[in-house]
Amino acid sequence: GAKVARELADDDLRHVFLLSDGLKVNGTALVDGLKSVLPAGVEVTGGLAGDGSRFQKTLVIDGGPAREGRIAAVGFYGDRIKIGYGSLGGWDPFGPDRVITKSKGNVLYELDGQSALALYKRYLGSHAAGLPSTGLLFPLALNASPHENSGLVRTILAVDEATQSMTFAGDMPEGMYARLMKANFDRLVEGAAGAARMSKSPLQGSRPDLAVLISCVGRKLVLRQRVEEEVEAAKDILGVQATLTGFYSYGEISPHTPSARCELHNQTMTITTFAED
Repeated sequence: GAKVARELADDDLRHVFLLSDGLKVNGTALVDGLKSVLPAGVEVTGGLAGDGSRFQKTLVIDGGPAREGRIAAVGFYGDRIKIGYGSLGGWDPFGPDRVITKSKGNVLYELDGQSALALYKRYLGSHAAGLPSTGLLFPLALNASPHENSGLVRTILAVDEATQSMTFAGDMPEGMYARLMKANFDRLVEGAAGAARMSKSPLQGSRPDLAVLISCVGRKLVLRQRVEEEVEAAKDILGVQATLTGFYSYGEISPHTPSARCELHNQTMTITTFAED
């Protein structure tokens, strides 16, 4: 991340749009590396490539054929470009808050001193047989204290029966509180609309010409035939003049709100809007 940021650095750099392999990269570390080099006021948005519910390989195109293990970043420069972003979820928490008592980077071993995988399987019941893909339906919310709602969500990428651990798309810091979440159809769609509204506000009245929608593949699996509704909800807010494109991801990169720090998110609709005077 730091190396990519150094290559893009320039006095009139305004924004970085990032695409990354979705299975071989710790998204939290990638974002931290970028932010350690980028000047204040230059934000990062983008996402991690996805592979549906297969979790086998993800690909990024970078000046050649699509390949695994790649990171591609685009820098946007100049005073005439305006860029907005927004990221919201729409999942409902359930069950108690549990403390992360053992982890290493993005690998979680214990919650409340118990095997995290065993505990997670107990909550999932019959869904546990389909891990890691069924984990997309039951993400974990991360908070610094109980009953908080920071908006930070993590999704499972892999499970290891031998170590009874779970690997997530981003860091699972010890001492943080984790809580299971489940889908609420209407709130997922409203989350997409909320992200669109948020992404328009930094454009200072300009109408977006382009919007890149990055939605977690878990949302697609939950919404099923209603998946078009989150795109339509965003389109209603952004306007008919905006060209919409995007993909389903294993992680979304954006500040949660325009005033927050950039982080890796899971299970959100993250929208980046572009307008040019």
